[in-house]
Amino acid sequence: MVSVCLATYNGADYIREQLISILNQLGPDDEIIISDDGSLDATLDIIAEISDCRISLICGPQKGVVKNFEAALLMATQEIIILSDQDDIWMPSKLEIMVDELKSVDLVVSDCVVVDSELNRIHESFAIAHGTRVGFFYNLYRNGFLGCCMAFRRELLSFALPFPSAIPMHDWWIGLVATLFGRVKFLDHKLLLYRRHSKNASSASLPSSAPYAIRILQRFQIIFYLSLRIFKFYGVILALIFHRN
Repeated sequence: MVSVCLATYNGADYIREQLISILNQLGPDDEIIISDDGSLDATLDIIAEISDCRISLICGPQKGVVKNFEAALLMATQEIIILSDQDDIWMPSKLEIMVDELKSVDLVVSDCVVVDSELNRIHESFAIAHGTRVGFFYNLYRNGFLGCCMAFRRELLSFALPFPSAIPMHDWWIGLVATLFGRVKFLDHKLLLYRRHSKNASSASLPSSAPYAIRILQRFQIIFYLSLRIFKFYGVILALIFHRN
């Protein structure tokens, strides 16, 4: 039923703890797809030591975090997909709650507790600290789609993949695609310990350090690529209608 898609790169410090927190919640037919982007530390050795048949490890494209997640998503086989970072910890009820919520919507985003490298609490609620809200235009302006807190139905991949080359982050793109083509729900449940440390691949809990012009350009690029997906979607529908007639 569930594919957990996890991207790794030099994640030896935390990957064991994260994988154990996930595996404890998975059923025998669920899977973890790990795409590793060329780790030079002990990440791969730790994954091998865990030795769980539900884990599939693939070699990532070594083109950065967005393409690394895309590689994992392309290998997912189950109907529900949950994104995961390499350095967080799942709360015990995360999978159960998300799967239940996805019975009525296409994508869910949970809240999480922000912690430091030693699990000391920084913020009790990412959603409150970040100012997370629903709505396409608000999230285009200020992304609230935190990938490690997201789960979605497989059908969304037909709209989201392949990732456009110029998008800044995969989770932002998937969330906006889901807002346009599906039903999205933000949960109050805190289902993750979201670890922030010096080696994080993203800085989602921090204000963007990119120049203002770059941030504007990123949003125009996202709008452009979303427009192409919309035209493609309705083009297919029109073609089917004309074919039937």
